[in-house]
Amino acid sequence: MDVELTPLPGIGLRRMFTTDAGVRIGVVTHRAGGRRELVYHDGDDPDATRSITLGRDEAIVLASLLGLLDVVTDPSARQLVAPR
Repeated sequence: MDVELTPLPGIGLRRMFTTDAGVRIGVVTHRAGGRRELVYHDGDDPDATRSITLGRDEAIVLASLLGLLDVVTDPSARQLVAPR
């Protein structure tokens, strides 16, 4: 699965991918304050993107719900990856 990285001048970085169902989903990480927005759209118009702003604690809870923290905190893992 390809993840598209798009620099957003004056804002930060957008990382997006397309699901098997054709939904585009990603995260915009803002330079100022590290705020993150969950972004998604399922139409042909990229301007129809919707977003949900997440605080740090909310992003951690979402990662937990998706199972990411299970992988990162697994004691059998050879390398732990710190969030950026």
